[in-house]
Amino acid sequence: MSTPLVPRVGGVLSADIAVPEQEREVGFYSRVLGTGQAPLWREDLMNNLGMPVIGLGAQSPEYEALPLQWMPHIQVADVASSAERALELGGSELMHGKDDAGASLWAVLLDPNGAAFGIIPVVPAEALPQVDGAAASMGRIAWLDLTVPDAAATSDFYRQVVGWSVQDVEVQDAGTSYADHDLVGGDGQPVARVRHARGDHQGLPPVWMIHLPVGDLAESLRRVADEGGQVLLASRDQDGLCTCAVIQDPVGARLALVPG
Repeated sequence: MSTPLVPRVGGVLSADIAVPEQEREVGFYSRVLGTGQAPLWREDLMNNLGMPVIGLGAQSPEYEALPLQWMPHIQVADVASSAERALELGGSELMHGKDDAGASLWAVLLDPNGAAFGIIPVVPAEALPQVDGAAASMGRIAWLDLTVPDAAATSDFYRQVVGWSVQDVEVQDAGTSYADHDLVGGDGQPVARVRHARGDHQGLPPVWMIHLPVGDLAESLRRVADEGGQVLLASRDQDGLCTCAVIQDPVGARLALVPG
């Protein structure tokens, strides 16, 4: 992913989820994310620079329409136009925040596959913290993945709704090749990948999978099981070291962990 916390169309600033058993969930994530000699996340789920990148809200009547998914918050040029385009393309709107004059401030949408995501205006540069060289060692959303039956159609949905551009990525699977699709932000750097539900990714749900870096991935995965979660998929390099793992938390929400 390109440098985090930069104002740009398609930039991903944060993610949140509304969960049952909130206290248990906070304990799970604080244990799983807080590994390594210098943890990238604090017990309160702020990152190690004290920034609120991920949020765990309690399920309540106010949020009853929200699915049990981590929802990335993506910057767009115009919230109202993006929400309208999503509806035209077969998506749906779960929530839409507006000011007293009726101007759109944010919205929570579903794509045609049922993946939830939030849209917000491009954040002014002066409203963002200056992280400089700390960006590489901070808790952040390192990447996004979405696995769907039709990656091309889904990528085009996000191209039109968010303003991402699309780049094909060749994939080899069982002797055949096909293209997944990288989604590229306004700074020219890939932000996310839309994958076909094939190969190792077959069977994954069509939800946005946020990738969170941790200080000690092996220890984090051990804690996943200890704290009532599951490791669903682990990718390894040629030396057998885990490079990415999809996990499920105790209430069923899924995300990925990567080395920090």
